[in-house]
Amino acid sequence: MSVVYFVIPCYNEQEVLPETVKELSAKFNSMLAKNLLDESSRILFVDDGSRDQTWNLIEKYHKENPYIEGVKLAHNRGHQFALLAGLETAADRCDCAISLDADLQDDIEVLDEFIEKYQDGCDVVYGVRKERKTDTFFKKTTAEGYYKIMNRLGVELVFNHADYRLMSRRALHALSEYKEVNLFLRGVVPLIGFRSDYVYYGRKERFAGESKYPLRKMISFAIDGITSFSVKPMKIISSLGILISVLSVFGLLYALISYFSGNAVSGWTATVGSIWLLGGLQMLSIGVVGGYVGKIYTESKGRPRYLIEQFLESQPESEENQP
Repeated sequence: MSVVYFVIPCYNEQEVLPETVKELSAKFNSMLAKNLLDESSRILFVDDGSRDQTWNLIEKYHKENPYIEGVKLAHNRGHQFALLAGLETAADRCDCAISLDADLQDDIEVLDEFIEKYQDGCDVVYGVRKERKTDTFFKKTTAEGYYKIMNRLGVELVFNHADYRLMSRRALHALSEYKEVNLFLRGVVPLIGFRSDYVYYGRKERFAGESKYPLRKMISFAIDGITSFSVKPMKIISSLGILISVLSVFGLLYALISYFSGNAVSGWTATVGSIWLLGGLQMLSIGVVGGYVGKIYTESKGRPRYLIEQFLESQPESEENQP
């Protein structure tokens, strides 16, 4: 049997936590009965600086259920850092850890398959969606397009995989060696390179609360993923600059020929259009380069990626019974 930690980042999840704890506890007990889990396994909730009653609920469930633990971050750091905090907390306490979202949209009935593949020797097991029937057309199109763009840019991503995955202790320790502040776990984990496999599942509708990834955050997350793992946007800018320079030379030759042949005609529209085009390209290029410079700046400061304010740890039964 394996010691497994279920790591669940939470941000303002008071509406979903009661049902999440109920469903996950039932699944946890079922896996215990099947001898898929050791008695030392735990459900670890990570509160990412929530402003509602999320942490109070975690404290309540911790007192009621010996298998539930909690980590409270000192302030909001975002989903990726909250997940990392949970994984690094679990790394020395478990044989493997499984990360999943608090809304349980990712089907927990396939958790048995995760453990089975781990027992077969896999260090990383990716949860991959079978289809995107629950997504809107816009979300489905943009999400699948994003994966394709990332692959074109040379970033190794698992198609239709988010952060539903199992990682062995060895993989968790390897993950801790990646020190970047601009964290994109979907890109980092495949870089570890240990033996991996896939579990396919269907994603459900969110049963309560609101998504913590609206369009604005999704766009920001996508840009972070691209700029954290690929310098091709800067190479594209260089290629574009060369192309425009070559076209400018031809434009200059055309202008000189027109002038000396007496066919020069003042064209306000063409002049303004070209200025706007080149100006827009320059601003876009400066913005992309600035994004990379900003990442260098944040990495160079070396600030801690997260700080843990409180850890609710379940004590072994033998210690609890001591006077």
